[in-house]
Amino acid sequence: MLFLENNQRKIVVEKLTITVDVQGVRLDVFLAEKLEFSRSKVQKLIEDNKVTVGGEIAKSKQLTVIGSEILVEIEEPTELQVKAVDIPLDIVYQDSDLAVINKQQGLTVHQGSGTGEETLVNALLYHLDSLSGINGVIRPGIVHRIDKDTSGLLVVAKNDVSHLSLSKQIESKTCKREYLALLEGNLKTDQGRIETYISRSTKNRTMMAVSSSGRKAITNYQVIERKNGYTLCKFILETGRTHQIRVHAKHLGHPVVGDMVYGYKNQKFKLSGQLLHAYKLTFIHPTKNEEVSFVAPLPNYFSSTLKKLEFDFSKE
Repeated sequence: MLFLENNQRKIVVEKLTITVDVQGVRLDVFLAEKLEFSRSKVQKLIEDNKVTVGGEIAKSKQLTVIGSEILVEIEEPTELQVKAVDIPLDIVYQDSDLAVINKQQGLTVHQGSGTGEETLVNALLYHLDSLSGINGVIRPGIVHRIDKDTSGLLVVAKNDVSHLSLSKQIESKTCKREYLALLEGNLKTDQGRIETYISRSTKNRTMMAVSSSGRKAITNYQVIERKNGYTLCKFILETGRTHQIRVHAKHLGHPVVGDMVYGYKNQKFKLSGQLLHAYKLTFIHPTKNEEVSFVAPLPNYFSSTLKKLEFDFSKE
């Protein structure tokens, strides 16, 4: 391990040599296991040209070759600069390893361009005693995200061991994330599987779109009830792409009610965002090694809209 100074930031250079027992493995998989990083973090390091193999810039999909030398440049984490803000949070569960949050509609998960200091991360810093540091200064504790105007459950890691475990469960699809959405129109098929590629829209870079390239996105769906020209539908994510359910609902020809980005411009109901709710979350607890499951009731604006439309749905 080497240490370098770069613009007053300390750079750790990890030096690894491929042995016979780990040859022929995808580089990003090998590094994630060896460095105890999430695979997405390793892929980001590779994309940023922070990884070399035999002196050459690495690629995520390349395979390890016995005897080759790998150098990985890793910036040491800086002191956290995000402020703790007293924003009300619905903490469904917490222990020394993790917390499960029922996020309200209108709350951005972490800071970005123009978000200011009214984010879930700011609230977490105020309400929780610790957060994992794997995702860096801006996103401490954040294992996965839901959109600003989507409500519902997400799990937050309070230490790095839990973060790695939860990240691996999401990557391996053993973490089950279930959503409820009210869709425009009558969706004809009772259930199905949507498997596409999703990438940035070429027309609007703030939007995502189904395309012939990009990242694979898989969503399973099941109709719960149809009523008065609307469909209440359950969605189960296999992948977690940006705006995935909203893009796939549009792809089905039945966008989410209240979605002013991917849905109808003229909305019947006075809503502040889409009727999309992450209502159930199931995963293996990182240290207890047992399956845990959490359910969040529909927010009032969602349930009252269903009532107006005379839906009979009542969640178990």
